Amino acid sequence: MGFELRARWGGQPVWARWVRAVYVIGFLEGSCVHALDLAGRGIHAYASFPQVPLQAFFVGLAVLDPLVAVLVGVMRREGVWLAGAVMVVDVCANWWGNRHWLHDDPARLLRLLPITLFSLFVVAFLLPLHRAATGAAGQAGQPQATLPYA
Repeated sequence: MGFELRARWGGQPVWARWVRAVYVIGFLEGSCVHALDLAGRGIHAYASFPQVPLQAFFVGLAVLDPLVAVLVGVMRREGVWLAGAVMVVDVCANWWGNRHWLHDDPARLLRLLPITLFSLFVVAFLLPLHRAATGAAGQAGQPQATLPYA
């Protein structure tokens, strides 16, 4: 698997490797944040959100974020789609759960800027990265065709 994975990463265009690396780093950072929240405050780490489904989702991100990082890291196309779904739901949940700040203290909404920008990045590269992964999956294990010199 190690050599196959290396060949699949190597078969990607440079831009796709960088995008994939940013995906993995971003989701690992999210994994650490949610794991630290749960380690420090337990299962009720997100009790400040009055909606129970939001609390459950944020607790679930302690599992979803590392799963996405692994799937994207091992070049699974499903990981790219899961990354997009997780980020869309995550950013919507954060904005919905923190909407009361619009009236209380709008400047505190700036703390949602990093997750919003990362979500836009993930969604913007969703289709191009999927296409690149599809092309690499079809070429993995096949020798590269070379053009004869004229």
